This record gives sequence, structure tokens and C-alpha cells, in this order.
Amino acid sequence: MSSTFSLQPLLELMQEKTDEATRRLGQLIAAEQNARSRLQMLENYRAEYAERLRQAISQGITRQVLANYQDFLARIDEAILQQRKIVSQSENNTARGQQDWQEKNTRLKAIGTLSDRHDERERRKEDKREQKLLDEFTTRKFATRSKDGTPE
Repeated sequence: MSSTFSLQPLLELMQEKTDEATRRLGQLIAAEQNARSRLQMLENYRAEYAERLRQAISQGITRQVLANYQDFLARIDEAILQQRKIVSQSENNTARGQQDWQEKNTRLKAIGTLSDRHDERERRKEDKREQKLLDEFTTRKFATRSKDGTPE
């Protein structure tokens, strides 16, 4: 005979929204890690290419080859700059995703607390009902024995 939690649909909805925010946050974190990995790869490639240029210069190269190296390094630098912007944007997206998840999780916990309190009230009501029935049973049993003259 316990009553259902009136906010149960809201609790379920908030659970779904929190689960979705968790999935989104996982995707955002993965995207950020991927962007950082690409940036690291570009930076490593630039360092390797700059080292090749140093080696080539030490062995002697033409102006045209030097210009080609410098042009390519400039392109890599531009790619690194763009990738840093992507990493920054990804960090911002992840931060917003974390905030969204925290807000949803806080709401879910609040509604969950209300649900727990409701369940506890219902358990206490049920315990009282059971105790009342047990008391009535004991009273009847005692009354029946007293009428029969049966010793207790």
C-alpha cells in the first residue's frame, strides 16, 4: 500500500540526461586528447624537419633547397598554430561539458535524495502498519486466552 514517488518520472528523466551528459563528456575528453595528440605529432614532425634542415645546411645546400625547407617549415608552423587553436577550443568544449555534467549530476542527486526520503517515510509507515497488526494480533490472542481461561 505504499505510495509511489510523485517525482519518479522526473528522476528517470534526470538520470537519462545525466547519462547523456556523461557520454558527451567522454566524447569531448576523447576529442581533446585526439587534438592534443595531433598537436604533439605536428610539433615532433617540425622538430625532426628542422633537424634535417640543420644537417643539410651543415653539409651545404643550394638557396633553392633552403627556400624549400623554410617554406615547408612555415607551413608546418601554420598547421601547428591552427592545431593549437583546435586544442584550445576543445579544452573549452570539455570544460563546458564538465560543467553541464556537474549541473545535471547535482540535480539528479537532489531528486535522488527526495526519492530516498520518500522511500524511508514509506518504510516507516509500513513498519508502523505491521507493528499495529502485530499488536492487534497479540491483543486478540491474549483476549481469546483470557476468555478461555487458558494460562498465559
